Amino acid sequence: MRKYRQRIHYTEADKNMMWDRWRKGDSLESIAQLFDRTHGSVARILRQTGGIRPPKRTRSRRVLSMAEREEISRGVVTGRSLRSIATALNRAPSTVSREINRNGGRQHYRANVADKAAWDRAHRPKRCKLARNPALANMVASKLQLAWSPRQIAGWLRRTYPDDETCQVSHETIYRTLFIQARGALKKELLQHLRRTRRMRRSRHHTQKTADRGRISDTVSIRERPAEAEDRAVPGHWEGDLLFGSKNSQIATLVERHSRYLLIARVKSKDTETVINALIKQAHKLPRELYKSLTWDRGKEMADHKRFTLDTNIKVYFCDPKSPWQRGSNENTNGLLRQYFPKGMDLSNVHQNKLNAVARQLNERPRETLNFETPAERFNQCVASIG
Repeated sequence: MRKYRQRIHYTEADKNMMWDRWRKGDSLESIAQLFDRTHGSVARILRQTGGIRPPKRTRSRRVLSMAEREEISRGVVTGRSLRSIATALNRAPSTVSREINRNGGRQHYRANVADKAAWDRAHRPKRCKLARNPALANMVASKLQLAWSPRQIAGWLRRTYPDDETCQVSHETIYRTLFIQARGALKKELLQHLRRTRRMRRSRHHTQKTADRGRISDTVSIRERPAEAEDRAVPGHWEGDLLFGSKNSQIATLVERHSRYLLIARVKSKDTETVINALIKQAHKLPRELYKSLTWDRGKEMADHKRFTLDTNIKVYFCDPKSPWQRGSNENTNGLLRQYFPKGMDLSNVHQNKLNAVARQLNERPRETLNFETPAERFNQCVASIG
């Protein structure tokens, strides 16, 4: 006979522990193990607010306190008038009258019952800014449909309407409105346009490659890269990598460090000859002043890096083993590309025109790190400066 575990009722302390662990990035399974439950039991609590920790509730200083309700209760029992009770509390008589009438009248008024009822009645969600401003909500929705992130939308609004706060909204409000559907301002279908299509918000996880992908001879360490590349002050220094799909498919991604401008190249195979040929072809499309160096990880696809340098006069620098953060711009951009090319997708049939269209869309999104200019705007400024 199957044995069922008794239903558990989580206390506020239990829920606080869940939120603390969730914020640290623990999985649902590991949190559930603390209570000897399945992950679904914890997910039920967290999903009520879309994975966003609800703010701690506090009492307004204007409402009656528990001590004041106890004073009202004693006054009712001793038969004092409402006006005398109100005078003792320094409250309006109408406040005391409403308090007694809404909680059972003189015959049934109890301070603890009235206090709990008032606390429950006060648990009403405040209408968010997007719910109060449909025009702003429509503007946000239109940008989400263009695959802009909430942070990009918020920054673009501040830049476009610097003197009109009614046309501004924080990225956090956008996220909360999407994940907490009770707010009723943005449709849940818009979640599919976010970079991560989860139905519940979670802590950020930085996926890092943990294995050395091969040994390459005569590499030049990233530590020897010019200082101008490190501080991003001078354009022309690029980071690159392969983005992998299913069935041994891949595409090459290149990101310029100064402007965050993206190029994507179709690569039929990951052998070094094919990859180097594709990189050489991309390099010849750019002005020499805008392609001075390339930083890559230690994947075997770059084994023939000397041929690339000989053909293009572009130096190649290699990251330390297991250090993907040393090409952070490229790693971040590859994460954005997963919105268009999710893991498990076969990339071998993706046409170069499609890759160009995706790169163009990303290059035309405003970036917080660029003061909400777009990579295309910043890159075009570089092109104009050498013209």
